[in-house]
Amino acid sequence: MRVLITGCAGFIGSHLAERFLKEGHEVIGMDNLITGDISNIEHLFGRDGFTFIKYDVTNYVHVPGKLDAILHFASPASPKDYQQLPIQTLKVGSLGTHKTLGLAKEKKAIFLLASTSEVYGDPLVHPQKEDYWGNVNPIGPRGVYDEAKRFAEALTMAYHRYHGIEVRIARIFNTFGERMRIDDGRAIPNFITQALKGEDLTVYGDGTQTRSFCYISDMVEGIYKLLFSDLNQPVNLGNPVEMSLNEMANLIIKLTNSKGKIKYLPLPEDDPKIRQPDITLAKEKLGWEPKVKIEDGLIRTIEYFKMKLRK
Repeated sequence: MRVLITGCAGFIGSHLAERFLKEGHEVIGMDNLITGDISNIEHLFGRDGFTFIKYDVTNYVHVPGKLDAILHFASPASPKDYQQLPIQTLKVGSLGTHKTLGLAKEKKAIFLLASTSEVYGDPLVHPQKEDYWGNVNPIGPRGVYDEAKRFAEALTMAYHRYHGIEVRIARIFNTFGERMRIDDGRAIPNFITQALKGEDLTVYGDGTQTRSFCYISDMVEGIYKLLFSDLNQPVNLGNPVEMSLNEMANLIIKLTNSKGKIKYLPLPEDDPKIRQPDITLAKEKLGWEPKVKIEDGLIRTIEYFKMKLRK
């Protein structure tokens, strides 16, 4: 296959590029590097089958030649990023999705959208199934990301229904692993960086809010299987093992032998209290569920962060 991956220099995008190349596919990576990091894909430069284009997908997108699939992963993804880049986040979710869907229509390519568990907002249903419509504040500080992805899903389904293009929608729950940025702003990168520096670990709120953390290799496997399925509908991809942020912080303190303690700060507005995917659909239709234990994934991620902090 010949595939286009937008957001290719990002955390998940770079791992996807690697996976597709490993399977013998040709990869065109596209990223404007607003939050992506060129170092994530430098090792792919010069490799047969890989091309990188620095480009903003909110502009008209043209790729010469055939395309079999487009994986749209371009977007700021952490609260820190999308609150600093609110307009860009909304533009890539709307204009960027529109431009890449247009390209998929032109090339008769499968279109896979990287959506998010944030479409569920601060959920009133637990765990979250794909048929839950969500509880989202459209004008709150998180609304720029939540609504960008909700609009992207709506536009993707409109192209499927109206133009008949093949679409896949991955609702991605919290994912972690190598190539996350040290200054990412999300819980695991924050905790690991602070623990390795011997600092206190900052937990927002009382730490009882829960998340479900999936290691990157499992997430990439789920996305890969979803692309080659026939599911033209949203599919939850994530780890159903639910943990409180207090539990995660204490586990990272233990794994790093850190002398840091937990320091509590005020909870940001609209921060979800619970988050856990129901992955029944992915298990039944894709034969997929996470295999890597959270502790094993954390050990690998901690080693990566040690290396980054030494530089």
